[in-house]
Amino acid sequence: MGLKVLIITYYWPPAGGPGVQRWLKFVKYLPDFNIEPIVYCPENPNYPIVDDSLISQIPKDITILKQPISEPYGLANVFSKKSSKKISSGVIPKAKKQSFLEKLMLYVRGNYFIPDARKNWIKPSVKFLSEYIKENHIETVITTGPPHSLHLIGLHLKEKLNIKWLADFRDPWTTIGYHKDLKLTKSSQEKHNALESAVLNKADQILVTSFNTQKEFSTKTNQPITVITNGYDSHSVRVEGKDESFTFSHIGSLLSERNPKVLWEVFSELVAENKEFSKLFQLNLIGVVSDDVVESIHNYGLKNHLNIVGYVSHNEAIKFQMQSQILSLIEIDSEDTKAIIPGKLFEYMISETPILAIGPEESDIQKIIASTNTGNYYSYNQKEELKLQVLNYFDAYQNNSLEVNAIGLQPYSRKALTKKLADLIASM
Repeated sequence: MGLKVLIITYYWPPAGGPGVQRWLKFVKYLPDFNIEPIVYCPENPNYPIVDDSLISQIPKDITILKQPISEPYGLANVFSKKSSKKISSGVIPKAKKQSFLEKLMLYVRGNYFIPDARKNWIKPSVKFLSEYIKENHIETVITTGPPHSLHLIGLHLKEKLNIKWLADFRDPWTTIGYHKDLKLTKSSQEKHNALESAVLNKADQILVTSFNTQKEFSTKTNQPITVITNGYDSHSVRVEGKDESFTFSHIGSLLSERNPKVLWEVFSELVAENKEFSKLFQLNLIGVVSDDVVESIHNYGLKNHLNIVGYVSHNEAIKFQMQSQILSLIEIDSEDTKAIIPGKLFEYMISETPILAIGPEESDIQKIIASTNTGNYYSYNQKEELKLQVLNYFDAYQNNSLEVNAIGLQPYSRKALTKKLADLIASM
């Protein structure tokens, strides 16, 4: 094997959710390009979502290093296990619905655990990895966040050993949607800004998942910034066919702020106006769903059409993608979310199921869907256009002509993306 690369990640199987997929797949394919990945992850993490099925996807000949981590969520569970799990999952209730305990937990999380609740892992990791890097002659380290505290491990290793360091941002740091919900004091916000600046300006290479994040970071650093999106991988999941009902399925978290009331309103009107639509329509929500979202759906009279499945394994999620008539992708209507490209988008794209996406204008999601001809994208102020598109989908469903003619998907395959990463690593 050629070049050794140390990958520092918090999310690793059996962690579930989208955060684990990116580097699990990179690790799978890096050896094909003469790079030996060595993974460093927590020994005893407090994962809010667990998916044991992902363990089987770990390459058998990969070196995995683990060290204990101390996290505050275990202590928080003593006071409220439900609230602690919600917050660690990213489910933050609207301010007016937050309990006193939830407000307190958010304040403590935001101001005493900077940049995040995994900060206590930084010092012991730097100590352990410093010796390992020297003993094993490793020249390149990759950190991936969030949690962004892992980038601080890379920062200290860079300063201490002068290794080559690539910082991978799966999401932005100070502009990510939930950041403003953490009840930060002015001094805490300044600390976040300073730490973000240090990482962006001292890493040898910045890696991001979207062009909008690249644009944002380019105003904060002169270091090279490369976009490598998430992608899709081959799988062996098979289904017998599409659902008999007209199923709209959303796969992934629907948090309080990601609540597309315009879509619920469209569904409500079509249920009232079209008897066949009312008879055949079903809304599937697969993943973590906030109480606010469920309440909104009920308020629009859609309770009898709602099927809350909850979290499922990755393979089960793929089955829903393939069986559903339409796949829904929702992003918060905010300037901050233009840069967010959910990992599920790329699996959606190969599911042979039309995508109906709603989000802010000029988002990276919109560009990808348009360039691959995999669905339709609407902003929140396009209610009538959205309603017409749902009706067009329904008519095609009734005529057995609902299909997708995707183009240009190959560059988003995990192996093609890993080739791009390998070339980047080799050039550092």
